[in-house]
Amino acid sequence: MAPVKVPKRAAKSIEKLIEKPINKSKKMKKKNYQSFSIYLYKLLRTVAKENLGISRKSMLIMNNFVNDMLEKIAEEAGRLVAHSKKTTMSSREIQAAVKLIIPGELATHANIEALKAISMYHKSHERDAAAKT
Repeated sequence: MAPVKVPKRAAKSIEKLIEKPINKSKKMKKKNYQSFSIYLYKLLRTVAKENLGISRKSMLIMNNFVNDMLEKIAEEAGRLVAHSKKTTMSSREIQAAVKLIIPGELATHANIEALKAISMYHKSHERDAAAKT
């Protein structure tokens, strides 16, 4: 018995169906790249009254420095939380981690600025809650 031949046109239409994507609205996702460069540039503007700029390489170095310090502080705070057998990391552990990692006078200034930021955050949330009610 001879093999049955499949018409060529039907095979091509099947191949075309397979090649087409199922979801027509599929878009390329942008890589999520988080950087502190915007905030570092704003800080440079507030510190230096002159119209100073910063090169791309310098910004990359500063961004890496901030990321490294953030990671070190988070790791140390995580160790402190584990050591105290708690499940929640609070501002107390963050402050202790900053004191352990950052040397001397820099740590006290960092903690003072952090307390200012936390108090401003709480005040803004209290205002938002009062405005909603």
